Amino acid sequence: MNKRIFLVLVVLMSCSLIGIILVQAYYINNSLQNTEKQFNHNVKKALSYVSNTIEKEEKEDYLRKFTELLRQGVINDTTAIINIYLKEDNPDTNETVIYRNGILEENFKVSSALFDIGLDSLNVKRILQKRETEIIGNNSVDGNNNLSMLSKLSNLNESTQIALETVYKDKAYLKPLHKRVNLDKIDRLLALKLLEDDIDIDYEFAIYSNDLSTKIKTQDFNLDKSSTFSVPFFYNENDKSNYRLLVNFPERSKFIFSSILTMLILSIVFTLIIIIAYSSALYQLIKQRQISEIKTDFINNMTHEFKTPIATINLALDSIKNPKIIDDKEKVLRYLGMIKEENKRMHAQVENVLRISKLEKNELNISKERIDLNDLVEDAISHVELIVEDRGGEIETHLDAERSSVLANDTHFTNVLVNILDNAIKYSPEAPKIIVTTEVVSNNILVHIKDHGSGMSKTAQKRVFEKFYREHTGNIHNVKGHGLGLAYVKRIVEDHQGHISVESEKEKGSTFTIKLPLIS
Repeated sequence: MNKRIFLVLVVLMSCSLIGIILVQAYYINNSLQNTEKQFNHNVKKALSYVSNTIEKEEKEDYLRKFTELLRQGVINDTTAIINIYLKEDNPDTNETVIYRNGILEENFKVSSALFDIGLDSLNVKRILQKRETEIIGNNSVDGNNNLSMLSKLSNLNESTQIALETVYKDKAYLKPLHKRVNLDKIDRLLALKLLEDDIDIDYEFAIYSNDLSTKIKTQDFNLDKSSTFSVPFFYNENDKSNYRLLVNFPERSKFIFSSILTMLILSIVFTLIIIIAYSSALYQLIKQRQISEIKTDFINNMTHEFKTPIATINLALDSIKNPKIIDDKEKVLRYLGMIKEENKRMHAQVENVLRISKLEKNELNISKERIDLNDLVEDAISHVELIVEDRGGEIETHLDAERSSVLANDTHFTNVLVNILDNAIKYSPEAPKIIVTTEVVSNNILVHIKDHGSGMSKTAQKRVFEKFYREHTGNIHNVKGHGLGLAYVKRIVEDHQGHISVESEKEKGSTFTIKLPLIS
């Protein structure tokens, strides 16, 4: 995949994912705000309902009492002028309240000379409202308790109704709050109204008068102006109120959050699915790009690996066909030997590829037997010793393991050791110096193969045992290979219930360690 196209795809996918997450976050936040606004509206509505209901019931109770007095035989005034006179005893304060509220008519004559209209006099009528309240001791007034006397009252027409409402507000204003309403009634009405809007959480409420607490208050109520809802309570005759009904919800945030919890969980789940799908797709893209690079390197290296022996074979055949050489038996045998060696080299390359394929399909038959690992190491060293000497290097051995019997396949495990030794030689730019040691740790034997070659990066160390992996050098073939050797090594070691690891530092060399279980 082209690098530019790959980067464009990654950017587009990343932008899409970020956009989806931002939209989800905006939607959740918007839903939370709307839920909170709806909650606030419903609470305000419930409080207004409680305030209006209690005031309405109190007013209806007063009007019912007046109507009862009217049925007891009050004489109607044909002038429809209302004069209400009330006396009420208060046993708690040992006082009597005399209240009067009336619409009065005054008639008097005025001289016409004042208006110069040619008449002897004018009849002038003045209608006014008079309200007065007097509080005196019980020794000064006689009468019955509560609503005791109604002097003038017409039928309950609209004007009478207005006057009685004024009486009610004036009388109620003088009555202590705790005698007008109680906690149970407020609680019952408030709970009922809140349940209609599916608000079923605990709450605390109180009535305050001019920002001061009254007796109407639940035990755990705490005034917090930022989170407390309030409405006016008990309006006076001027449609103003000194009282406020307040309520707060200790678990308000939790309730609001829980109302969108299902939607929130679903949003998070779907967002996580999208993130996982995105991560998987991105991983596959990166993996495909890596595979593409590895494949390119593998093809280049394999081409180079086959190209050299093919060219050598062609040259040898052309030389043999030369009339001057075809009669020289020694030279012909030499060229035939070169052809055989190059053919063996190509065969080894093909065998490596087939061996890995069989390992992955579990088709490689590996029979194990008891062998001495120290002897196996010496045998593997003998395969590469001449090559090391030819380059002026040396292999130093410290086979110190006193116990070295393992259950292994002679051929495959020899290939494992030869492969690692061959890498140590190939990746040593100068004369190779290799140290091979064995030691016993617990019930395992460790084989260390250390070189002083070019080493490898941290990234390469993590991936060196992957199939086809070689440290990326582009189309450079200074080191022959195709990235199958160490993948084969790892699979064989693991098939022997062993473990292989590598420690390396750039320009300082590498150390491969094989661990196998010992047998008694």
